[in-house]
Amino acid sequence: MPNSTAINYDYSIARAFAFATILFGILGLLMGVIIAWQLVYPELNNLAGQYGTYGRLKPLYTNIMIYGFTLSAVFATWYYIGQRVLKVSMRVSPFLMKVARLHFVLYFITIFLAVATLSAGITTAKEYASLSWTIDLLVMIWWILWGVSIFGLMRLRGENIISVSVWYYIATYILFGIVYIFSNIEIPTMFFADGAFSNKMYSISVYIGSSDTMAQWWQSYDVAKVITIFPIVAMIYYFLPKQSGQNIYSHKLASLSFWGLVSLFFWTGGQNLAYLLVPNMMQTISLTVSVIFVSLLWGVAINLLLTFRGEWNTLVDNSILKFFVAGVLFFMLYTIQYIKPVRDIASFTDWNTHFAMIGWVGFVVTGGLYHVYSHVYKRQIDSKRLVAIHFWLQTVAVLIYFSSMLIADIVQDIMWKSYDEYGSLTYSFVDIFNMLLPYHIAKAVAVSLYLLGFVIFAINLYKTTTSGKTVKQTQMKSTKKKGEK
Repeated sequence: MPNSTAINYDYSIARAFAFATILFGILGLLMGVIIAWQLVYPELNNLAGQYGTYGRLKPLYTNIMIYGFTLSAVFATWYYIGQRVLKVSMRVSPFLMKVARLHFVLYFITIFLAVATLSAGITTAKEYASLSWTIDLLVMIWWILWGVSIFGLMRLRGENIISVSVWYYIATYILFGIVYIFSNIEIPTMFFADGAFSNKMYSISVYIGSSDTMAQWWQSYDVAKVITIFPIVAMIYYFLPKQSGQNIYSHKLASLSFWGLVSLFFWTGGQNLAYLLVPNMMQTISLTVSVIFVSLLWGVAINLLLTFRGEWNTLVDNSILKFFVAGVLFFMLYTIQYIKPVRDIASFTDWNTHFAMIGWVGFVVTGGLYHVYSHVYKRQIDSKRLVAIHFWLQTVAVLIYFSSMLIADIVQDIMWKSYDEYGSLTYSFVDIFNMLLPYHIAKAVAVSLYLLGFVIFAINLYKTTTSGKTVKQTQMKSTKKKGEK
C-alpha cells in the first residue's frame, strides 16, 4: 500500500470547483435576499422589469443553490477527499485528468445556460425539474463524466478499505442519476409542432394527470433531497474526524445508517403528496417509511456527535469545527419535517426546506472549504477572527430564520383552518399575508445576515490564498485522523 505522504495529489480540479462553489453561493444567496425582501416590499418586483420579478428570481435562486452551490461543493470535495481516502493521485492517469477538466468545463457551461434560460423565462414550470430538456442532456453528460472519475479512481486506488465517505458519494451518483432521469422525461415540442413556430428549448412531460403530480413531487423532490443529504454526509464523515482528531464513534452504525438510507430513500418522496389527489396507498407508505428514514438520519447525527465523546473542549479553540457541530444540530432539526404531524402543517404553509440549505448544507460546505483551502494551498486560514464572525453571523441568521418561519407556519395553519358559523373561511389571503408580514421581515433580515457572513467567508479564503501564512506539510498533518480509513 503506498504511503499517503509520498503521493503528489493534484488538486487543480478541486480548486476550480471550490471557486465555483463560492461564486454560485454568493449569486444564489443574493437572489435569496432579493426575493425575501420582495415579500416585504412588493414594489421591488419592478426594479428590472419582467427579469426582476419574484416569479423569475425564485426558480433562479432554487436552481443556483442546488445545482450551482451545492453540486459545486460536492464535486470540489470529491476531487479532494476521493484522492486522499483512496490514496491515489489524479496525476497517475492523464485520461482521468482530461475527464475531470471536461467535467468542470461542461458543468460551468451548464450552470451559465441554466441562469440564462431561467432569467429569460424558459422553464418547464416544475420546481426542482425546471431546466430545459437541452440542459438536462448536458447534465447527464457531465454526470456520466463524474462517474468515470469516481470509478476510475477506485480502480487505481492504493487503499483496500473503502471509506464510508466514498460510499455516500457513490450513492449520490447512482440515486441522483435515477431520479433525475425519471423526473425529467420530456418530449421536445419541436418534434410535433406540425410546422408551427415552436421554441426548441420547450418540452412537454410524458406524464399526465396524477402521474405527472407524482413525478413532480416524488421524483423531482428526491433530486433535491439526494443532493442535500448523501454527499453532505460524505463530507462531514471525512472533515469532522480530520478537524477533531477523533475517530468516528461507530463504523457499524455508519454502515447500518448508509444501507438503510439507500434502501428507503425512494419511498420518502411521496410525503409531499400527503392529502392530495394521488393514491392513498402511496401517501401511507411514504409517510410510514419517512418515520424510519428520520431514525436513520438521527443515527448518522448521533454517530457524528458521539465522535466528540470526552473531547468537547476542542470546540473552544477550533472555530472551523464549530461549523460541523452546528451543521449536525441543524440537520437534526431539519429532519423533523419528515414526521407526519409536521407535514400536515408544512405542506400547506410557508414552511420550506431551504432551512436545510442554509443550516445543514451551508455549514458543512463552508466548514469543509475552510479545511480544503488550508490544505490545498498549504496555508493557515488568514483570520481566525473572521472565521468566528462568519460562524456567529450564520448561526444567528439560521436561528432567526427557523424560529420566524416556524411561528409563521403555525399561525398560517391556524388561520387557514378557521371557519365562521356559516362554514366560510374567516380570513382572506390578504389578511393572512398581512399577519405574516413581521415574520417575513425577520426572514429577510436573517437571509441578509447569512449573505454577509458568506461574503466574509469568501474574503477570508481569498486572503488565505494570497497572504496566508505557509504551513509545512508535517504541520498540516498534525490533526490527521489515525489510519485515514
